[in-house]
Amino acid sequence: QVQLVESGGGSVQAGGSLRLSCTTSGSTSRRCMGWFRQAPGKERERVALMENYGSKYYGDAVKGRFTISRDDAKDTLYLQMDSLQPDDTAMYYCVARDVWACAADSRLYPYWGQGTQVTVSS
Repeated sequence: QVQLVESGGGSVQAGGSLRLSCTTSGSTSRRCMGWFRQAPGKERERVALMENYGSKYYGDAVKGRFTISRDDAKDTLYLQMDSLQPDDTAMYYCVARDVWACAADSRLYPYWGQGTQVTVSS
């Protein structure tokens, strides 16, 4: 069983930055890991995914503003969020699956963190 714990959320004004971290009780190596988000009344949305071989996938809404990275030596995943906008306001969840290849469907990720809230004010 893999446990994921997010941190780094908070409130920021539009144009600001935040860095989310996700630490795992298991190894991050040989896993796809990433971030999904969900705002009240909206569908869950893919933010960014990263395979352990380095391939990265971003949702259209965050391309060019967010950067996903991982430190397998520390079993930690990161999400650097720059140029934040009010539409980025959501609960952000760290996810992982037991294979190295990523998938766009959130239902294919058996491991989820408890979430960290990001609020961006205009």
